[in-house]
Amino acid sequence: MTKRESLGDVLGGRRGALDASIPPLAFVIGWLAADQSIGIGAVAALGVSVLVGTYRLIKGGKITNLVVSVALVAAAALIAFHTGRAQDFFLLRLLSNGASALLWAASIVVRWPLLGVVVGVVIGQKTKWRQDPDLLKAYSRASWVWVLLQYTTRVIIWGLLWWAGEVVALSVVTFVMSWPLVAATVAVSGVVLFRSLPKDHPGLRHPRTSSDGRGADGPNTSTAASQTAPVAPSVEK
Repeated sequence: MTKRESLGDVLGGRRGALDASIPPLAFVIGWLAADQSIGIGAVAALGVSVLVGTYRLIKGGKITNLVVSVALVAAAALIAFHTGRAQDFFLLRLLSNGASALLWAASIVVRWPLLGVVVGVVIGQKTKWRQDPDLLKAYSRASWVWVLLQYTTRVIIWGLLWWAGEVVALSVVTFVMSWPLVAATVAVSGVVLFRSLPKDHPGLRHPRTSSDGRGADGPNTSTAASQTAPVAPSVEK
């Protein structure tokens, strides 16, 4: 029997999360070095963002990643400029993580857990996993780990520090809650995901579809199935 690949193997490395944590650190370093100048801090953050993005581009990354990362840093800087408060450089991250928590929670409620959507896209499976009730349930349970451990944790910690105006602490926590928190979330959600699957399940890349008599939209209603087993009452209205 082949060993199941981990969720970390499927989703890949930590590079993106690490890259996103460097510009905020540069912002605070520039802000402190220039006697708490938001302008100098913003220039430092934008400069580092361009350098990191260019390096990734040289290494085979996409130009869209560079544009998006620089645009986000610029937007964060504009917010801080507008309010005159350095802690507001982190406000966009705080709001986006709050929105992500709500979006992931909603996706579970409507039976389209975003972890399944992401993994389906990464492995080229698209939405075939939804036809497997075991995978649908497992992805739903594992997605709650992302809601609580990843996004809600960030919102609470960032929110408290932002409210208190702790700019230096915000930069440190942002770095700590980049790839280490992502790695922890991937690991914990992977454990929840695979423990939610039956032991005989063939794995993420091999969903049991409706043709196997295990479709997510209901029991197999074929004549052969009805002759071999009693029909269970439906739990869905």
